[in-house]
Amino acid sequence: MSGSRRKAFLVSAVLVGGAMLMTACQDSDAATDTGAAQSSSSATPAGSAVTPSGSSTAGSNQATGKGSDATGKGTADGVGSDTGIGEREPVGQSCGANDVSWSTRSESQAGGYILIIAKAKSGITCYLPAALPTVAFGSDGTEAGPAEQTAGKQIKLSGSTTAYAGVNPKTTNGDGGKELDSIIVAIGDDDANPVSLPVGTITVDHPIVTNWHTAAKDAVPFS
Repeated sequence: MSGSRRKAFLVSAVLVGGAMLMTACQDSDAATDTGAAQSSSSATPAGSAVTPSGSSTAGSNQATGKGSDATGKGTADGVGSDTGIGEREPVGQSCGANDVSWSTRSESQAGGYILIIAKAKSGITCYLPAALPTVAFGSDGTEAGPAEQTAGKQIKLSGSTTAYAGVNPKTTNGDGGKELDSIIVAIGDDDANPVSLPVGTITVDHPIVTNWHTAAKDAVPFS
């Protein structure tokens, strides 16, 4: 006799005094209850607990896993800048003054100015920013102001590519100013390796400088 049937028999014997008909009914009821319990248990898959909202824990875990996969794909492309269309492009190295081969020459246009010529050193590829070069004069560090009203374009220096900037050292009338024979050039204010370039004797008073250009004719510093 099974445990459940034995238990049903003893309970029935105490209550009814051993009547066999009632015992049979109790056995039948117990069997029915057991079957219902087993049916209810099988309705919920093993390992899938139902949350108060009605969704299963297993379903939630699967959704979280998919979300993690999507995030991984979005960050697996490596370092680069986002183009906004799901692609990434490499970020180029900014030029420093020590990455560049420098030269200057005097020009007569626009009352006379100094043309700064920049090429990348052999084996180097770098970018000149879309900003004025930093040009300073003398021991007091007088800086050239902008000769153009708008910012230029970023220029990639590599191989034979050449960039030009024009400096007018004196934009005032009269005999004022200081006599100098060199200029200090840097790619920007944060350039740690500015260079000194010989330019011959010049008079400096309220100097100006153009943006970087890829054509020398575009680097004339009209005041």
